[in-house]
Amino acid sequence: MASVTGSSLTSFSCFFKQNQAPTRISSPNSVSLSIKGKGFTSLRSYPVPHRFRVSCAAKVETVDKVCEIVRKQLALPAETAVTGDSKFTTLGADSLDTVEIVMGLEEEFGISVEEESAQSITTVQDAADLIEKLIEKKGA
Repeated sequence: MASVTGSSLTSFSCFFKQNQAPTRISSPNSVSLSIKGKGFTSLRSYPVPHRFRVSCAAKVETVDKVCEIVRKQLALPAETAVTGDSKFTTLGADSLDTVEIVMGLEEEFGISVEEESAQSITTVQDAADLIEKLIEKKGA
């Protein structure tokens, strides 16, 4: 049994088994779960007055594909770590590189990213989340 409960804007508890003590995390931005070696989708919390919302982040496959595209667009060496938390600026991207990354993502995933949305992308995870949101909207 798994459940997530919130007690305030800054903490929540996760229960995975009946006999397991809860894991308490304060001020989370992103949490990735792994139980018995199996990975699960990352969770992100977004504070809202008097409550919080937990939403599932992009699929691992989407994040991996975005990592590949970012690595290719920035011509990064194989030993450079690119993960969901990687910021484009930290990887050496300037504004033109970011535009090229977005264009590469649009081409790869068959989507169109509005300029307003593109400006909010700062990490690989942000890009993957936006891609899945646009793909879902496109399919609806």
